[in-house]
Amino acid sequence: MSDLLVDIQDHIATLTFNRPESRNALSLEMRAGLRDALHEIEHNDDVRCVVLKGAGEHFMAGGDLKLMSGLLDQTPAQLNALFVKRIHDLHPIMYAMRRMAKPVIASVAGAAAGAGVSMALSADLVVAEADAFFTLAYCHVGTTPDGAASFHLPRLVGIKKALEMALLGERIDAVSAHTMGMVNFVAAKGQLAEETHKLATRLANGPTHVYGNTKKLFYRSLENEFESQLQMEAEMFADCASRADFREGVTAFNEKRKAKFTGK
Repeated sequence: MSDLLVDIQDHIATLTFNRPESRNALSLEMRAGLRDALHEIEHNDDVRCVVLKGAGEHFMAGGDLKLMSGLLDQTPAQLNALFVKRIHDLHPIMYAMRRMAKPVIASVAGAAAGAGVSMALSADLVVAEADAFFTLAYCHVGTTPDGAASFHLPRLVGIKKALEMALLGERIDAVSAHTMGMVNFVAAKGQLAEETHKLATRLANGPTHVYGNTKKLFYRSLENEFESQLQMEAEMFADCASRADFREGVTAFNEKRKAKFTGK
């Protein structure tokens, strides 16, 4: 079986980390599969929402430390060069999730540790089962966060809480993660799949192009100056207003019915 399963149904692409025997630890095959699948999905107009999930009881328990142990006989210089390349090879996944003009949902059960936290935070929305937990466990194995965790986490929870999580590496339960702003929705035990599907279906039936422009606006606001952001707002609004879903939205409002969006 592949380390990553891809299933597309009803405009929803579900990407499943498929190494349940290792709590879905991130392998090189899984990483390559994610990179390629996200690239294909980004350009597949039939897909209007993406869901990331783990097979079995866990989301993702970080990088595969068993595989990494086989590298430790290399020299410091060799390890440095190796991991600079490996970490850079991870970045296209994060770039693709942010750039993708359709919503990406992380559906988190069990453990999201290390790179699992990074993967979840790189999604647009996070649904976590009530007994799920998050831990930036990098400090426990003697290294620093990767996968954009150092970018996303301080912006979500503030620098003090982010440093607490990174320096102590303690578990954060789903309810606390929701309170802190890491998680959007907490699903009751046993209801994660249903709640994730409900959210994904709602988004997959929405104005997909609008969602893409909204993502651009909000993510760019983290770097833009005020004037640049307002200019971008005008451009994004005008772009959406020239499309079919805007006509349908306005018409449906005036006709007092629910809009039927095509995503265009």
